[in-house]
Amino acid sequence: MKLLVVCQYFHPEQFRVNDICFELVRRGHEVTVLTGLPNYPQGVVDAHYRRFRNRRETVEGVRVVRSWLLGRGKGALRLALNYLSFALSSAWKALFMKTDFDLILVYQLSPVTMALPAILMKRRAKKPLALYCFDLWPESVASAGFSNDSALYRVLLRLSRWIYSKADTVFASSLLFERYFRETLLLDLPVVHLPIYAEALFDEIPPKTPGETLDLLFAGNVGEMQSVDTIIRAAAELKDESDLASVRFHIVGDGSALERCRELAAALGAENVLFHGQHPVEEMPRFYAQADAFLVTLKKNEAISYTLPGKVQSYLAAGRPIIGAIDGETRALFERFDCGLCVPAEDWRALADAIRRFAADRGAHATMGRNARKCSEEQFSRDRFFPRLEELLEDAARGDR
Repeated sequence: MKLLVVCQYFHPEQFRVNDICFELVRRGHEVTVLTGLPNYPQGVVDAHYRRFRNRRETVEGVRVVRSWLLGRGKGALRLALNYLSFALSSAWKALFMKTDFDLILVYQLSPVTMALPAILMKRRAKKPLALYCFDLWPESVASAGFSNDSALYRVLLRLSRWIYSKADTVFASSLLFERYFRETLLLDLPVVHLPIYAEALFDEIPPKTPGETLDLLFAGNVGEMQSVDTIIRAAAELKDESDLASVRFHIVGDGSALERCRELAAALGAENVLFHGQHPVEEMPRFYAQADAFLVTLKKNEAISYTLPGKVQSYLAAGRPIIGAIDGETRALFERFDCGLCVPAEDWRALADAIRRFAADRGAHATMGRNARKCSEEQFSRDRFFPRLEELLEDAARGDR
């Protein structure tokens, strides 16, 4: 199959779309990716791609076509310009690309406007368009503080509804996404549940020998939606408790809210929170191996709670307990497999209490870890994902629903 993948982010940026495209090539497919200039999460375009360099390259057999964009920088205005610049420049690029594809696939993270060049290509090539949805719009914007009654939200709702309606089929990374498409977007689209998998390198995390220190790890993007401040406030609550003096909180990642989180930790005197910055995905097993448990948090928002954060699959594959302040699909998953503790989103006091209970019951840690690994194997297997993806892509290319 000849496949055009549209995604604003691609290698050397660290997203699962990289591995998916590389594996599809290894399975005999021809894959072209229309993407932007690497700038995530630091917000500055990689020097290797400035001054019109490397706008076309081949990475592990994937043909990569890069469109100009303005780096994310800092602040909401700069981020909006980053989104807009990619949408416009990639749409222009799509006007002059070859159209000999069997299928167009949008790997849709934020923003949903990254699908615009794919819609244009669909019209030019007269080929089906599949959209693999990981972030619900406009809820991802609303979670950053915009009211659902605001003019901006209403405009983005109409735009998002129009963009999603142009897809011939939608693959949903979360089981609850279908409800959002039906009840909020008011769309009657074929939505197929296709949960993402964890990279293979997280399957071989060695067991950690219990020690005096209890190390809790949050790994991933530190943005507004991730609500990392909930972790910091819980850490500050626990810092002066003598029996929890050995609990350390590790934040590995970068993002728009990182500096604010650093400032909050300093203001609260949360010296038990350690910020390690951004690291390549190949280095992440080292951090995972040092963790007794993982942390996951999200903003309190009903539609956002439909999302299953990508880090959860990696956490589960590593076979460690997970402690979350999160609602919706993630909480239901934890309760179903008994692989950790979960409290309501943004409730830092409840999170602190969950950590107290976790620290006091170390005998349950190994059982939770085994349950996490079982969940990974049953629900998020890489070996099951790719045959299912190929089946869905072939169905979409034929126009089967």
